[in-house]
Amino acid sequence: MKCFLNQSMVIFLLLFLVSSCTGVPKGIKPVDNFDLTKYQGKWYEIARLDHSFERGLEQITAQYTIKKDGDVKVNNRGFSPESNKWKQATGNAKFVGNTNTGHLKVSFFGPFYGAYVIFYLDDNYQHAFVSGPDTSYLWLLSRAPKVSSEVLQRFIMLANKKGFNTERLIFVKHNE
Repeated sequence: MKCFLNQSMVIFLLLFLVSSCTGVPKGIKPVDNFDLTKYQGKWYEIARLDHSFERGLEQITAQYTIKKDGDVKVNNRGFSPESNKWKQATGNAKFVGNTNTGHLKVSFFGPFYGAYVIFYLDDNYQHAFVSGPDTSYLWLLSRAPKVSSEVLQRFIMLANKKGFNTERLIFVKHNE
């Protein structure tokens, strides 16, 4: 019986950890009326909070492609000046709930998913503000490699208001 309880606790803990990685940070609301068809395509990473999987990379882009099964192929690419090589990661994204809400989960490592929460998206699908499962993950994405100062200020203001530490933002270099 003791072994069963330990196994049950481990399973519960694993399920809790996996589900907590796909949650929405407190105070963040995913966009409504989301249209994946309009969102697919190439996005440039303009700013982000630092994480090991992107550390040192420049010219970062994300390509989102709708697959036949309704999931999304995610292709992230960035250039490492240190190694003078391009690095690429391909993953899969799925909606967490309704397909008209900007809350997806993304995996680059098998069954382990992380939250991808679009909390701002302009009407023309040119700029997106994205968080992960908590406020240590934040991205400003754009269809172009540069954004106006108005878009950048809106991003910083809204991110500050939502509890992100924008003083730690990294602004991504693009050669385009």
